[in-house]
Formats: sequence, structure tokens, C-alpha cells
Amino acid sequence: MGLGGCIILIGVGAILTFATDWDMEGVNLDLVGVILMIVGLIGVTTFSSIARRRRVVVPPTTPVVEEDPNRPGYRDGYGG
Repeated sequence: MGLGGCIILIGVGAILTFATDWDMEGVNLDLVGVILMIVGLIGVTTFSSIARRRRVVVPPTTPVVEEDPNRPGYRDGYGG
């Protein structure tokens, strides 16, 4: 589940908890909403910690330029 799915879980949980007053026998919708919000928050923290570990910046390497034995006097990339 990606970041978008976690945010959707948080939103659906908040709607069930705060914006509805439905009564279903045997189901506490407020509790279900709180559980969905908690699962969404756990998903967001897990996703962000994994994404932070993937952001490893590798410094660019400079290419090694060797002199061409077929062109004497060739010293740089501009022929001089």
C-alpha cells in the first residue's frame, strides 16, 4: 500500500468517526474509524521511513580521460 492508500484510510476513518451518526447493530463505527486512522498513520510512518532510506545521494564520479596513442599532442577535449 502506497502513501495514497494510507491517506485514503485516514480520510475514511475520520469520516466514519466524526461525520457519521449511523447505528449498525453489532458494529461500533466510531471504533472502526479510529482503527482505520491508526492503520493509516502506521502506514504513512512506515512508508516515509522506507522512502527516507532509499534517498541515498551518490556523488557523481568524474570520467577518466586517457590520452589517445593515435593522436600525439592530444591533451584535452578541444584538440589542443
